[in-house]
Amino acid sequence: MAQMATLTEKQANEYLNARPTYPTIWYKVLAGRTSNHKVAWDVGTGNGQAALGVADYYQRVVATDIDEKPMSIAKPHPNVTYLHTPASMSDDELVSKLGGENSIDLIVAAQSLHYFDLKRFYAIVRRVLRKEGGIIAVWVYNDLVVTPKVDAIMKRLVDSTKPYRNLKMNLAFDGYKEIEFPFKNIRLGTQGRPKALEIPHKLSLDGYLGFFKSWQPLVKAKEQGAELLKPSMINEFKEAWGDQNQVKDVAYRAFMLAGKL
Repeated sequence: MAQMATLTEKQANEYLNARPTYPTIWYKVLAGRTSNHKVAWDVGTGNGQAALGVADYYQRVVATDIDEKPMSIAKPHPNVTYLHTPASMSDDELVSKLGGENSIDLIVAAQSLHYFDLKRFYAIVRRVLRKEGGIIAVWVYNDLVVTPKVDAIMKRLVDSTKPYRNLKMNLAFDGYKEIEFPFKNIRLGTQGRPKALEIPHKLSLDGYLGFFKSWQPLVKAKEQGAELLKPSMINEFKEAWGDQNQVKDVAYRAFMLAGKL
């Protein structure tokens, strides 16, 4: 259940600096839907951002990822246990490390579900998620809103990535409208009808461009010999941004699915 393509150490740091912080109200709402608050599982944790948010509401959070690099720069927390789960790990071993059958109150997958082997992942979810009072919540963000001028350039960049996007990436770009999510509706987004949300953030121009340096479609294109974020486009972004030292209020468009067994 890969969280993302393996990042270099530099990309991992750029990912940490450019990605937004998920609103704390999300965790509060999700915690209010679970009967117990003992154990949560953040799968595909990356740099641990969602795990840290969940840790405010659960006694123990197990944060797992197939890739060790992002976890190496994750912030420690007394309630969070970071666990490397290579693809070679068996389902039974993973279930055991998570705490066993019917043991998890909340499962979250932030910006990662589309990379998973869904058949395998959902089979594990059905084993570990509490049958009564447990929920799973997943979310993705796929667009960054700054100003009309900046957004128009970004749209051209996004469109240029289409030949380099695989099915998994397209699931994310589509806001999880087409992704399988076989869980009972709890009115926080369900299969085919994700809940539209926004993530407020602040970015400098350097932070904005840093977002693209670790953005998977551009990374994939570069691996295939295509540099889509050309110097000329960077100059366009700079001109559209205006004062290059100005930190702007931006919004990431996000989509959530949540359910129970």
